[in-house]
Amino acid sequence: MDALLAWYEPRRRAYPWRTARDPYRILVAEVMLQQTQAARVVRAYRAFLHRFPSLRVLAAAPRAEVLRAWSGLGYNRRAALLHEAARRIVRDHGGRVPDDPATLRRLPGVGAYTAAAVAAIAFGVAVPAIDVNVARVVVRARLGEERATVAAVRRAARAWLDGHDPAAWNQALMDLGREVCRPLPRCGECPLAEGCLARGRGALERPGDRPRRPGAPFEGSFRQARGRVLRAALAGVATLARLATETGEPLDRVAAAVAALARDGLLEAGPAALAGRPSGRVRPVG
Repeated sequence: MDALLAWYEPRRRAYPWRTARDPYRILVAEVMLQQTQAARVVRAYRAFLHRFPSLRVLAAAPRAEVLRAWSGLGYNRRAALLHEAARRIVRDHGGRVPDDPATLRRLPGVGAYTAAAVAAIAFGVAVPAIDVNVARVVVRARLGEERATVAAVRRAARAWLDGHDPAAWNQALMDLGREVCRPLPRCGECPLAEGCLARGRGALERPGDRPRRPGAPFEGSFRQARGRVLRAALAGVATLARLATETGEPLDRVAAAVAALARDGLLEAGPAALAGRPSGRVRPVG
């Protein structure tokens, strides 16, 4: 444990949210970090908090303004869910972010990992925040395997958790899993190498053990089309025909994107737009 925390110490201030004590700022960071690399989040995090410096300011803002501030970060539904979570915290919790993981999980867009991360980092609750990177470290270092059941990982993580500083422990394991204990591990750089059960048993994967899976390309994807349509609509483009012209996307793809964005609560679309008619109108959610 001491070796892990000593390795983490220079990283304590690597990102702006690690110096934050405001639970709202930590909640914003954890939602932004879902499916997005930390290096990409830094600028967006600062800009978002400059525009919405408190939870109440965010809750009072129009949805379209929140989406515009989120633009460029991707997975825009996270912004809508964070906005709704802020409104519920104001409505149901007096504007204070809850410290209980179970209560946090009932908020829109907050799953088990995010709830645990906010509780541990913002409030010092002794709970492990287990994402894929943390799970990999726990499975290898504590169970001596490459794979284990979710229940086994949770038990091992709880037993290993540093109850005196759960924020540092969780963030140290996140960093270690992301930077060092990768699918093909860099054991020479790992502070846990000496006591790692999987390494001691020779159970770690080596190059060639696992076929490389190419990621789905973003260029030309429907996700890219959704983002283009949303940005154009937030800028004031009001019909499917104009959206198609503005984005360069075919009308049928624009119609499909508008329907998906409307289902996710990111745009409002009239019946003609949902039917795919060129004159169908859309508008930002208020």
